Formats: sequence, structure tokens, C-alpha cells
Amino acid sequence: MSMRLSTVILPYRRWQEGGRASWERAEELGFSTAYTYDHLSWRTFRDGPWFGAVPTLTAAATATSRIRLGTLVSSPNFRHPVTLAKELISLDDISGGRITLGIGAGGTGFDATALGQDPWTPRERADRLAEFVPLLDRLLTQDSVSYTGDHYSAHEARNIPGCVQRPRLPFAVAATGPRGMKLAARHGQAWVTTGDPAIFETGTPEDSVAAIRRQTERLADACAAIGRDVTELGKVLLTGFTPDRNAPLESVDAFVDFAGRHAELGFDELVIHMPIPDSEFDVDEKTFERIATEAPAQLS
Repeated sequence: MSMRLSTVILPYRRWQEGGRASWERAEELGFSTAYTYDHLSWRTFRDGPWFGAVPTLTAAATATSRIRLGTLVSSPNFRHPVTLAKELISLDDISGGRITLGIGAGGTGFDATALGQDPWTPRERADRLAEFVPLLDRLLTQDSVSYTGDHYSAHEARNIPGCVQRPRLPFAVAATGPRGMKLAARHGQAWVTTGDPAIFETGTPEDSVAAIRRQTERLADACAAIGRDVTELGKVLLTGFTPDRNAPLESVDAFVDFAGRHAELGFDELVIHMPIPDSEFDVDEKTFERIATEAPAQLS
């Protein structure tokens, strides 16, 4: 099984001061997809520059021609299915059908309270995602949608002419819990994980592989419950959040070893962060580029 290699470009640079160049470079390096976070701000970047995901991806779509583009991930924390659907259809059109929507329940970070609400509990986030994803699916595949739910409504929401990609652009559903796994099984073209956050600080790389293996088993169970073959679902690991942290990016050999362990678990896409100086994603740029250009041939 071949392994695709993708990257995440955080939207912290002005477009004319390195922002555009990052996306162009990602395409030159041959990455399968270039994603960006869909946040209003994020952790240690909160007090610095940070730009919106949809305008950034729109600009990236016009600056590139081959690489796929996407969010990793959007969430209900500050998104609504009706408005997001319109933006996604527009993005898919502008990019010529190169958009993937990474979507998840969101967390308790800055996005969760930026609109003035109290942060939702994990159950409340799961409730919203369980309604958000099926409604978004309908909005992206039907010309007109009316719906009234517990958390979201749509009244004759029009989305003509629909996506360039048919029947709609792909969903990559980030999930580790049972309800999210069910959404990935039913609506996803791919499933996304960052590993098990409970062992990020104290676990070992071996602990992480075991935890991710258990996640893939739960995903297989969720697929089996609805009669879907789990091998139909892409499996995406966003790296940098396992106990290894950035160690796999220290050399091509280290990365190939890391990738091989996860390929054995069924993963077909690994996502690495484009280097950012003086941050948790501060890795050697030359090594990063060597991984991008040399590792894929060793993973096919």
C-alpha cells in the first residue's frame, strides 16, 4: 500500500510576506495535500498574526494548480453548516475540484469561547457534530435544503450548482470517540487522528502505536456495524501530537521508520507541519524538504 505525504501550513504569515510562497513551495515539493488549521487563533500563536482558513485556501487555490487543499479541521465551534457549505462549494469551484474538508467536533481552545458562549462539554460538542455533518452532507449534494434540528436549521438553503467533485467534496472526519467514529464510517471518505492525547506527555512511541491500533479497530467496528468495508475509508495521521513529537522529522530514515509503523496499521496518508521557527513546529527546513522529496519513494 502506498503512503501519501501531505503538509499543514499554519496561516500565520501575511500573504505577501511568505504566505503565498509556502503554498507554492508545498506544491513544488510534491505533497499530496496542503491543509491549514481552521481556527480563529491557536495555542501559542494566539498573540501573533493568524489569518482565516477559507480566504487563505481561496488564495492558495489561485496560487497552485495540482496540489489538493483542505482544512484540518473545521468544527462547529464557530461554523454553521449553511454558510460553510456555500464557502466550500465556492472553494471547490475556484480550485477546480481540489478541496477536502477535514471536520471534527472541536475542542475547548480559544475558538470555543470567541463568540461569547460558554465552552461546550464533550457531549455537547459530539451532539453538535452529529447534527452538523449529516446536514452539511445534504447541503453539498442537494440544490435546496430545509431542515430544523436541535442545534442547526436551514430554510430553503440553495447550493447551486453544487460541488465540482461529485457527489460532493470529500470529508475527512477527525474522531476518536464512538459517536465520531460512526460519523466517519457513514459520511467520511477518510478518517483523521492525531493519536491519543492522553499519552502525549507520558507515553512512549510504542504506547502510541498500540493506542492508535485500538482506534483503528474501533473504526473497523463502526464500519462493520453499517456494512461498510473499512478499507474504503482513507486513514490520515496528523503528526506532531504523538509522544514522538518531532523526532520522526529529524532524518529521512527516522521518518520512513515512523511511517512504516503506521502503514502497518492501515494509514495511507501522513501529514507533517511545515517548519515554523521558534515554535513547537521548529524543525530543520532542509531535512523537512528531504523528507518531502525522498521519503515517498521509500513508502510506495
